Amino acid sequence: MKPAILVLGATGTVGRAAVKAAIEAGWPVVAVARDRQELSILDRQFRGADLRTLAANLANDTGAIALVAELKRIARPFLGVVAALGADGKRGRLIDQSPEELRRDFDEAVLPHLVAARHLLPWLAESGRNCGYVMIGGPGGRNPWAGYGHRSISAAALRMLARVLHDEARAHAVRLQLLEIDSPARTTANEKHACQGWPCVDHIGRKALELLRHRNDTRCSQAILTLESDNTAQSAPTQIQPQETQGDASALPARCLQDVHKLLETVTTRFSSSNTAANKTQERSR
Repeated sequence: MKPAILVLGATGTVGRAAVKAAIEAGWPVVAVARDRQELSILDRQFRGADLRTLAANLANDTGAIALVAELKRIARPFLGVVAALGADGKRGRLIDQSPEELRRDFDEAVLPHLVAARHLLPWLAESGRNCGYVMIGGPGGRNPWAGYGHRSISAAALRMLARVLHDEARAHAVRLQLLEIDSPARTTANEKHACQGWPCVDHIGRKALELLRHRNDTRCSQAILTLESDNTAQSAPTQIQPQETQGDASALPARCLQDVHKLLETVTTRFSSSNTAANKTQERSR
């Protein structure tokens, strides 16, 4: 029996893309979300696919325990988990919002990841399959996102949670990683207004699936992987890069660093040419 892929937050923008990527690649999918009506829409969208939907609320241990019980009743192997859990959040300055707004965002964007991992990591370990677990994180975790300070704080907390869980998951023989998206995702709904460098949401889904499938990749040792796109062309391939840890320069996009190097080379060449011409003029005058 081909192992299935468990997608948490399957009715969200990124979660739906992960479901689509898995089905198009021929993998069975178990899709989990809170809203039964949205799950019904997902069923109709992928009618005929090997898709099973489960309604579950991962806001607390009770919901996670019930989910694991349902998964055990399915009685089939699993390749791993894609956790696309998060909150939409509204725009606004942090100091203009009440503490309850930050608490709400934290409760919806961070704690469900912890609740899910607490119960799903031991469940995956029981299979003995060297399973993968990919958490999806949004922008603002490394540098503040202007106008979305509450989301930056939650994203930073999620990054640290992923680092801790990455180490603790080793005891369960599960490879847990955070796939961090540095910008909003491009969708059919926002395509007309999306920036050129935003990654396509379908591409994010495929990259999450890729991390689950390639379990012997050198990137497996990384707790956090950043999905970065080349701004020079909208159709350029997007690469997953290990999270840098060296100083402030690591926060600069790779494309920006390349532009700086090219500028320095140009300036150096021009000055060198000017100096050579000046030297020749002086030699002739002598």
